[in-house]
Amino acid sequence: MITSEYQMHVTEAEIEDLHRRLAATRFPSPLADGSRKFGTEVSWARELRDYWLNEFDWRHHEAKLNAFPQFKMRVRGADIHWLEVPGKGPNPTPLLLLHGWPGSVFEFMDILPRLTDPASHGGNPEDAFTVVAPSLPGYGLSFGEGSPNLSIQQMAPLFIELMSSVLGYQRFGLQGGDWGAWLASRIALEAPDRCLGLHLNLLPRKDLAGVVASTPEEDAYLRQMDLWTRDGTGYGHEQSTRPQTLSFGLTDSPMGLAAWIAEKMRDWSDRNESGDPAISLDQILANVSFYWFTGAIASSFWPYYAKWHSEPIIPAEARIAVPMAYAEFPAEVMRPPRSMASRTFTNIRRWSSMPSGGHFAALEQPAALAREIELFFRELREAGRCALADSAPKTTNL
Repeated sequence: MITSEYQMHVTEAEIEDLHRRLAATRFPSPLADGSRKFGTEVSWARELRDYWLNEFDWRHHEAKLNAFPQFKMRVRGADIHWLEVPGKGPNPTPLLLLHGWPGSVFEFMDILPRLTDPASHGGNPEDAFTVVAPSLPGYGLSFGEGSPNLSIQQMAPLFIELMSSVLGYQRFGLQGGDWGAWLASRIALEAPDRCLGLHLNLLPRKDLAGVVASTPEEDAYLRQMDLWTRDGTGYGHEQSTRPQTLSFGLTDSPMGLAAWIAEKMRDWSDRNESGDPAISLDQILANVSFYWFTGAIASSFWPYYAKWHSEPIIPAEARIAVPMAYAEFPAEVMRPPRSMASRTFTNIRRWSSMPSGGHFAALEQPAALAREIELFFRELREAGRCALADSAPKTTNL
């Protein structure tokens, strides 16, 4: 039973311990020319450490999180933390908003007000959503001693139950990127009758072994993924095969954790119009600090291990018929062409090529992503109204 709202509060002792560890950081020597191609540069890591130690204000970001209604309860044996923000409009659409790795609910600080209160951002109140944004099991505040390690397949029925039985949303929309896209797609596969629509900013990648391109776009994608597999997935292989070993260093050293996570947040994101990184140091460190203070790094690796050692999350023969939309951001690490996506998603209603942004779309381009979500679900609402009108009994004046 949900008894009261939840608030996160890190103690002063925990903050002092973080600062002590940061001050005592032992930095490695740079490899070769010290460039970014070898991973997180030592020079940049020193700048990040100094900013984290001397300028970053955790209390500011903690207050931003606590400004949203939050809850925690046990669902199917797992401790689940979520934000549930009521929409401000005549009939808000329930929306399950799902993050991935190495992200967290801190990705959603700027997009939540846009989705729940569009009128305050120049939009239409009829486009409002009531947003449920959980920490995935094993991530952030959905983690505790004795919490079970869950695969994406095991998370899907948990969130179906949370949305329908616990929160009372019999039908709801889905939105996700990274693992959130895999999870949203799995929910749509398992419970299509619950899903109003599925919006993704990453397309789940099936096993490409033996896949033959049938168009130039498919050939370009397969070549891109071959390069990505050879040069960009070392982190995933380690997390999929020896996650416990890796977790010792990242749990004990805040700079080890920051170097591991910040590398991805930099490499997988775009730059803004002025050429500066789309994700600020404050945004990076709010996310890293959330992992640090909750101690949820080893547990966050589990979906990788489970995917590597179990059946596919989206089986090769699966067909997802829930109305679907995709926003393709140009700096995303994988961008399958529509022809390949349509082999799994059989009811693609909207396919948008975005002008800028990358893997962390909600963090990098909150206004653009919110607009895409609004437009997709507006189209579904309008189509539903038309269908109802067409099916209404006709009367004839004699």
